[in-house]
Parts: sequence; structure tokens; C-alpha cells
Amino acid sequence: MEIYVYTPELVNIGMVDTYQSFIWNDRYAKPGDFELFTPVTQDLLDWMIKDYYLSIPESNYTMIVEEREIKTDTEEGPIIRVAGRSLESILDRRIIWAQTSISGNLQNGVKKLITENLISPSDASRAIPNFQFKDSTDPAITNLTYEAQYTGDNLLEVIEKICEEKKIGFRVWIDENNIMQFELYAGTDRSYNQETNPYIIFSPEYENLINSSFVEKYDEEKNIALVAGEGQNEQRITRTVGSGTGLERKELYVDARDLRQEEGEAAQTYYNKLDTRGKEKLNDSKVIKEFDAECVTDEQFIYGEDFFLGDIVQVENEYGIGACARITEFITSDERDELKRYPTFEIIEEES
Repeated sequence: MEIYVYTPELVNIGMVDTYQSFIWNDRYAKPGDFELFTPVTQDLLDWMIKDYYLSIPESNYTMIVEEREIKTDTEEGPIIRVAGRSLESILDRRIIWAQTSISGNLQNGVKKLITENLISPSDASRAIPNFQFKDSTDPAITNLTYEAQYTGDNLLEVIEKICEEKKIGFRVWIDENNIMQFELYAGTDRSYNQETNPYIIFSPEYENLINSSFVEKYDEEKNIALVAGEGQNEQRITRTVGSGTGLERKELYVDARDLRQEEGEAAQTYYNKLDTRGKEKLNDSKVIKEFDAECVTDEQFIYGEDFFLGDIVQVENEYGIGACARITEFITSDERDELKRYPTFEIIEEES
């Protein structure tokens, strides 16, 4: 696999194709990452520098060098380890500087957060050059709404929470003019639950699913949130979010006193912000169901051609365990010339 190296000005300065191991992860609703192990050379010392970029032909994502480590091994000699995250991690460099409310259209709200804290902030020193917001025209994005208020929150963490709750993804890509474009997007349903798109099935029956692992974790599940906003004692405003009864009811308390009702703001708008906070906390405490598997993805169904990050596909192992599942990650691993490429699935119970 060939790894191309670029300066922060996006000038290609070289290519790496010899290494001990290399892992590259694309992700749907959070930054991807990479890790490279290889013998030290002068070129690598010159190229693997903070904020230099890496790309591979097998992915549409670009990584940023954020970490490097040099070790001396008595048997194999000096080894360099290089790691970093994809361009989406740029959002991690900013906080939401001033108290900011978003209400109504979700895309407009996200655009406001990114514009005011990264693209065109009031303090010009916070702006990142050559960064733009690309508006989506997909109804799966444009029809979404959101109510929230933030002050001092990490920008990346906020975008991740919004996208995770709404089951959408975000990406930053470089266009032909070397402009970084931020974009919200939604995966395509390719499961048995629809009849518009060709089905994508991963199953032993199709001889494209091997070494699978099905994980279920219920220990941290919460399904009811009592959200407490502004006010004191019995005057404090509270909201209940979620559903559950009897033994199946698992409660969570959320202190949201940092959320304030702005002057002239309708009570319902403030309630919606409290509800959003409750949903975010419940989302952090949900049932975890993942279906990891090594799949054959370069023959019948090809990543980047037949299916993409965020798509919903059909998965099933040899025991009949499976469901509709979203592709949340795609891993490319090359260790000592053994190339493996496979997705990580997140099971979608309500659509199974």
C-alpha cells in the first residue's frame, strides 16, 4: 500500500511503501486515525512532522501527523512510530468560545457553530484559512432539527454528539482548489428494509464474512433522564426524557443548570434545550451492540464503490445472529505484506 506525504501547504513531498505495519481507520461520526511502524530513514524523519498530511489511494480521507516516537531495537534497529487523526480532528482545536444557542434547522445550527468558532470568528486569530462549510441538499440532513445551548464546550465533541444522536456523519475533505470542506452527510440504506438500492449482504452464505465477533453490553444502559435546569429548590425547572417502566426502567440524573433561558426566549425553546441535553446523556448510556467481522470487501461488494461509511447493510453470522447494521468504521491493516480491509458494524435494533 502506498502512503503519500504532503506539507501543510498540501505540496506532495514523497511516498512511503515499505513498512512493518500500517493501520488506517475511516470513521463515520468521529475522526479516523492511523498508525505506522517502520525502520527509521532520514526521509521519514523529514516527512513525518507535526501537521503534515498523509493519504492513501484506498481512502477518500486525509490524516494529520500528530505523534511520532523513535525506538531503538537491538534486533531490528531504530523504529519510528507515527500516529494521528483525520482532518475532522481540526475541530478539536476549538472550543465554543461564547454562549451559543442553536434552534431549528440542524444543519444551520452546526454551520453557525463552525463559522463562529473556526471559519469567521470575531477574533481573527481563531480563524483557520482555507476552511469552508459545504451545505448538504440531502433531505436526510436538511429536514433535521436541533435545540441546544453551549458555552466552552469542545467543538469536535459537540459535533460528534449531535451526529451520533441523529445517526448522521461528518467529514472534512480537500477539494481541487486545496480548500478544506466540512460536510454533514447521511449513509444510504442498502439493507432488506428498503427496495430502492441494491442489497449489500455480509454473511457466510455469500462467502464474504469471516472471523466475526458479536458484542452486547447492557451494564451502563439508562433509558430515563431527569434533567434539571435553572431555578432553585421546588422552583427548579425539570424535564423527563426517555421511556421505560418497572424493571426495565433505568434512570439517570442530569444537572443542566448551565443551560439558561435567554431573555425573550419562549419557554418551549428552553425545554427543548433541556430535552436535547437529556438525549445526549442517554445516548452516552445506551446499549452497545456491535458486530465486528473480517469481510471480503474487494470482490463482490467493494468499499468506496458498492458501499460507503454510514451505509446500512445486512449482516449475519453462521449462528443466524445479525440484523441491519450501520457501517461506522472501515479499517485497512497491512502488516508484513498481509493486507486486510474490513468494516465495523453497529446494529440498528429499530430497523432490524
